[in-house]
Amino acid sequence: MKTDVLKVACSNCNLRELCMPIGLDTAESLQVDKLVDGRRKIAKGQTLFRNGMPFESLFAIRSGVFKTIILHEDGREQVTGFQMSGEIIGLDGIVEDKHRCDSVALEDAEVCVIPFDSMEDMSREIPAVQHHVHRIMSREIVRENSVMLLLGNAQAEERLAAFFVNWGQRLQARGFSATELVLRMTRQDLGNYLGLKIETISRTLTKLVGRGILSVAGREIHILDMAALRAVASGADAQ
Repeated sequence: MKTDVLKVACSNCNLRELCMPIGLDTAESLQVDKLVDGRRKIAKGQTLFRNGMPFESLFAIRSGVFKTIILHEDGREQVTGFQMSGEIIGLDGIVEDKHRCDSVALEDAEVCVIPFDSMEDMSREIPAVQHHVHRIMSREIVRENSVMLLLGNAQAEERLAAFFVNWGQRLQARGFSATELVLRMTRQDLGNYLGLKIETISRTLTKLVGRGILSVAGREIHILDMAALRAVASGADAQ
């Protein structure tokens, strides 16, 4: 499906500090503005890129939520992550010059297109851009390691609580409430990502609601006791 392409200036974007370097002078800011090769609108359910596609660009999410998935040989889908506004996606393609996963919009979304060759060239000219790219890649490595540890050792309550705490922190960094969450992913997607069955997700939510830690209305999650939720996430809560 053809996407709409619009021009945008990074210097005027309210997500600038999340996805682009800070502390640039005027001349450098104008150069960074030239990095973005327009915007694309991605409809809910549409794929931004697929496994095996040539890697050409990174994408900065302006609005919406995406999931990244890998398809196993038997056709099973494995959710590998969820990404929201202000985050960069497409890093999976850097190593082999082709994407290693699918990226699917969970709601109508918009992304800025950043050609990677141009970003590499600019990284050599502006150290702050190079440093920022390294920070983005490092952040993804840390996040992947955290997920591996979570899935390897944590119980169901710990996994779900840790996800809610992390999602709230990411929302807060964008100026939203850390305790009022609207989940754009289905419980099936969430369970797939956390390695839990849907029944376990529902049962765990019921338990957390019963303890007064959360209130739940459909996909709306209200964190009533953040300290208690953090304790559950860390494994410090023995209940």
